[in-house]
Amino acid sequence: MSILLFAESEKNKLKRNAAEIASYGSAMADELNKDCVAISFNADNAHELGQFGVSKVFNVNNAPQQFDAHVYASVLIYYIKSLGATHIILSSSADAKFLAPLVAANTNAAYVPNVVALPHEQHPLTVKRTTFTNKAFANTTSKAEINIIGVGNNAFGTVEHVVDCVVKNVTVELTASHLEQLSISKETGKATLADADVVVSGGRGLKGPEHWHLIEDLAKVLDAATACSKPVSDMGWRTHDEHVGQTGKPVSTNLYIAIGISGAIQHLAGVNASKVKLVINNDPEAPFFKAADYGIVGDAFEVVPVLTEKLKAFKTQS
Repeated sequence: MSILLFAESEKNKLKRNAAEIASYGSAMADELNKDCVAISFNADNAHELGQFGVSKVFNVNNAPQQFDAHVYASVLIYYIKSLGATHIILSSSADAKFLAPLVAANTNAAYVPNVVALPHEQHPLTVKRTTFTNKAFANTTSKAEINIIGVGNNAFGTVEHVVDCVVKNVTVELTASHLEQLSISKETGKATLADADVVVSGGRGLKGPEHWHLIEDLAKVLDAATACSKPVSDMGWRTHDEHVGQTGKPVSTNLYIAIGISGAIQHLAGVNASKVKLVINNDPEAPFFKAADYGIVGDAFEVVPVLTEKLKAFKTQS
């Protein structure tokens, strides 16, 4: 009987969230006196999961390089059954939320997403999760024999627990893919919204795409990802893949910096899970200030360059 993890990877490297999932899974395995085992796909650094308590990794090396939910689900289903796994731990990424229902339906498992802490109880399983777009918490109980837990991004953190980790590179029989890949275009050399600890986001207060360098300069200093509000992407200032909010990409970063964003309810719903929110806006009545941990009332064209230079100087000194 094992605790089974799905450790996400990209370009043959584990994603940042794999360490958090491993930390959560190994802590649960210690409580239940079970083994903590991971499934990875084409991950050259799968052994690194041993730093966070994973004792064995099945690294599938004949899977598609690009995520394919049906193919990946077939592999997880196989290992759930062959290992007798009772708890499956995933992240709350878009890929994991696509994958989990497929696995649950084929293993008669319960799926609880957006979990923020280890279970209160094991029999029956009771976990705390966010609900109502991160405005509230709910204690959810499952009486299923197999449970899939989706851990909220940045909810548990990473906890080092070094163990000997055996990586077994395996070739498995894969289900046929239903997808046809036409093309993939990705930016390189900058942080992504999915993996960033810090996000710097801009709104209509920047007055035009020609001023977006303010966002990019600050993001570069902070090693942050860049994002935007819905009106900005709708007007074509930025691409839609940078749109964050309830109707765009939800983010749950350690620090979210909103510049020139008033704070519409849909935007707030998508960023509420971020641990610290800093707002820069020249309107003291902007709704975002009510949700912010820190606020600066001022002109972004004056405040942001000064903030960027001060941070550059601080990094140089340290």
